[in-house]
Amino acid sequence: MSISGLTLIGESINDSVPSTHAYFEENNLDAVVDLARQQATNGAAYIDVNVGPRSPGFMVAVLRKIQEHIPLPLSIDTPDPAIAAAALEAYDAGRAGNRMPILNSISEARLEMFDMYPGHPFIPVLLVTEGMNDFGEMMLNTTADQVLATAKSMVHTARKRIPRMTNDRVILDPGIMPIGSDSKGDFRRLIDAMGLIHQDKDLAGVNMSVGLSNFTAMLPAKRGDGSPVKGPLESAFLTMAMPMGLNTIIGSTKRRYSLLTDEDPALQCLRDVLKLAGVEAVMRVMLYLS
Repeated sequence: MSISGLTLIGESINDSVPSTHAYFEENNLDAVVDLARQQATNGAAYIDVNVGPRSPGFMVAVLRKIQEHIPLPLSIDTPDPAIAAAALEAYDAGRAGNRMPILNSISEARLEMFDMYPGHPFIPVLLVTEGMNDFGEMMLNTTADQVLATAKSMVHTARKRIPRMTNDRVILDPGIMPIGSDSKGDFRRLIDAMGLIHQDKDLAGVNMSVGLSNFTAMLPAKRGDGSPVKGPLESAFLTMAMPMGLNTIIGSTKRRYSLLTDEDPALQCLRDVLKLAGVEAVMRVMLYLS
């Protein structure tokens, strides 16, 4: 993977990956280190570490084992404040070229995670797919305007809670959903939301990131003609999203991401999906697959 201006966070050390889950269950940390090494060799700038619903102690053991062998910064990936706190305490910036870890992620329901910053600085990923309603309840954002409002609120909170925080040290995650089952217009919401964020003067300079493999989840590996599916569709998404400010992905170091020409069938497919709704949008993806 080599696209100028795109930072790749290697995705493989995640409890949701069946083979990695097995390594965790077996406490096979040497195999986990091998995964980190492969991703480092293949161009990852950060290594994501998500141990799922395990203990803070297990996260610390995994993190320290990786840092013994791999000199890249890590992305600490957990919604659990206790796991995040333990990981930040254990993280050794000196073993990562004095680079801070990423903390993925903070939402409006987990604002206390900002309090960890003074003792253990990090690059925050702010989850803007859900926000607080007028009744103090977390609700899924279903429109681009709602995503923008949450983004502005979260960035304002980050500036307030973290001394000298600037937009270029923040990563927003506007959420990405599987394109193959998108009958609710989630792809259009995402593209529109990124456009609004990119155009907003108060958010100038913010970074944006998505978990790119989620975009092609549940799709087959090959099209009807034998050509690959996931890499081209993910590259088509990058071609559309990077001009809107997307500059970071959690993704696969095995994929050959690229920016596509206007005539590419995958890019044409996604542009058509933006114009369609409901079942017609899903059928356009199915047509591409066939």
